[in-house]
Amino acid sequence: MKRAAICVDASYLFAQGGIALSGAKKPRSVLLLDAQGVLNELNSVVQSKAPGCPVLRVYWYDGALASRGPTLEQEQLAHLDNIKVRLGFINSAGQQKGVDSLTVTDLIELARLGAICDAVLLSGDEDVRIGVQIAQNYGVRIHLVGIAPSRGSQSKSLLQEVDTTTEWSTATVAKFLSVRSIPAVASPTTVATFTLPARSPAVSAAASQPAPTAALALAEKVASCFADTISDADVKSLIAYWATQRGVPPEFDGKLLARSRSDLGRDLDEIEKRFLRRKFADSVRSRGASLP
Repeated sequence: MKRAAICVDASYLFAQGGIALSGAKKPRSVLLLDAQGVLNELNSVVQSKAPGCPVLRVYWYDGALASRGPTLEQEQLAHLDNIKVRLGFINSAGQQKGVDSLTVTDLIELARLGAICDAVLLSGDEDVRIGVQIAQNYGVRIHLVGIAPSRGSQSKSLLQEVDTTTEWSTATVAKFLSVRSIPAVASPTTVATFTLPARSPAVSAAASQPAPTAALALAEKVASCFADTISDADVKSLIAYWATQRGVPPEFDGKLLARSRSDLGRDLDEIEKRFLRRKFADSVRSRGASLP
């Protein structure tokens, strides 16, 4: 059957995309992905290398912390049509594990079952070469996509192994990836000059006991200040997330709690944390109401 698969190594996409845009590697947290934009570019590669060949689906390979699960971005990608998000894990040293083996397995199985005739692969890792070789033995043509300068970011043996290569320029990357613009906000020291009152053991043990009014007022200020630091794109993403999910996504929740701990002088108890998260959500929704 004449169909193509698209396999994306998200780690490569963000690492090399950040370098292409700014000349230096950027943390994932400061890069903003237009998912539909990158899908459009990948589909263009399919039509260039395998004209008239429909796409079976997009396989999106990434890592996630076991303690936190998928990120907000990964959750959103997983809900898009024709995308299968495949997650390895990120260990305590921040290293991504298990992603290459997922890519290799999918390439081999899709080829063995005759599900595809072509595959577009956005990656640079030597470890996926064995999957390329075996898929080719089953008759699948592999089209490798790299980000300039791809000769320096992709395995030489992988480049030699595939059937065709494509290099995306900085201008192409800029169509779907950008560096987040963080709005300027007042210094958190205006909050840090105060310290939350210590919680007595009796109060901390009583789940129904409300936190002191002063504590809640300061927590609300922290939540509002933190909501002001996230980008408009993150505001829209969070509001979309809350349409189907509850709670604050882990990548925002961790930063929110760290900010409160730094600005307010101590860890919050569970009652205060719930209040902080609720006020953060209220502030985000308030910002969202004023966005175009």
